[in-house]
Amino acid sequence: WYKMNKIIKEDIETIAKDIMPEAKKFSGKTVLITGGAGFLGQYFISVLDYLNKNTFEKPCKIISADNFITGVKYWVKESETFRAIKHNVKDPLTINEPIHFIIHAAGIASPKFYRIYKIETIDVATLGTKNMLELAKEKKVESMVVFSSSEVYGDPDPRFIPTPETYNGNVSCTGPRSNYDESKRLSEALSRAYYETYNIPVKLIRPFNAYGPGIRLDDARVIPNFVSFALEGKPIPVYGLGNHTRTFCYITDAMTGFFKVLLSTYEGESFNVGDDNFEVSITELANITKEVLKEHNGSIIEVAHVQGMNDAYASADPKRRCPDLTKVKSKTGYSPKVDIKTGVKRFLIWAEEEIKKWKLSYFAVEKVQD
Repeated sequence: WYKMNKIIKEDIETIAKDIMPEAKKFSGKTVLITGGAGFLGQYFISVLDYLNKNTFEKPCKIISADNFITGVKYWVKESETFRAIKHNVKDPLTINEPIHFIIHAAGIASPKFYRIYKIETIDVATLGTKNMLELAKEKKVESMVVFSSSEVYGDPDPRFIPTPETYNGNVSCTGPRSNYDESKRLSEALSRAYYETYNIPVKLIRPFNAYGPGIRLDDARVIPNFVSFALEGKPIPVYGLGNHTRTFCYITDAMTGFFKVLLSTYEGESFNVGDDNFEVSITELANITKEVLKEHNGSIIEVAHVQGMNDAYASADPKRRCPDLTKVKSKTGYSPKVDIKTGVKRFLIWAEEEIKKWKLSYFAVEKVQD
């Protein structure tokens, strides 16, 4: 699907610069990434590949494991420093060489896909996490991150917004999102147990709506959804009142935060990573997308309030999602920089090039807003 385009190249360079000099810890080491063909995995591989080519005296070795249930073709070609394995992490993984860092980014994060692959979503977050923790124990890794989710908070009590890591969540264990939410909660419990029992240097990351070039345009989450409609000249669909709010974190900020947590020494701890500067309603986001498109090519499109899905999914949709980033800022120096309008503009320009290049219409049968 994707070849490296100008915007993605710029973003990879930005991330690489933002994580120096700590990233020198990767030089000469081996990094295993699960879910390497996914949205975040591609960036982890590409940033390390960029550092290999431009910074490290001794390159790091990158190993990616992915079963391609939702992943796409790798951006980086296989080489002496990059090896790709087709593997489902719900099964144990044997690696016959040292591993110094593990990034467990495998997971099914889009509601469109985790509603289809219900059991697989649970498997990757639970069995997959356990298998990676076992591998970390065997290899005595220097550091490991497990990707949890801001969904572990469910629909937070208004008194806990912005939401700190200490908030225990308001989550249904049998609701329409439960296969995703509860398996992520268990992945954190497993990680914490391995830290306390075996001293595994694992950190937990709770991302808040990371987006950017490279996310599948048929992913059906709200930004790819809005941009897909806008570029087709169709009204941007806002389900229901559109008054639920979110914060969206552009990929350069998100990845910088993820790397900073991985390279830190805060073992067994959970970290929110996101943007706390721009909490916007879904309707406001639709209007920002409309404005960006008009500035970009002069097109004027409408925002349409449409009937949402009739299933229980919509009723489980959190009303607000906004992170308290005090912990990650104070402990790692993380600081998000990209405002929502700039991020949407970069995403739209990238998406337009992709659609032209592949002559595709990215309209999914069903659209889900998250």
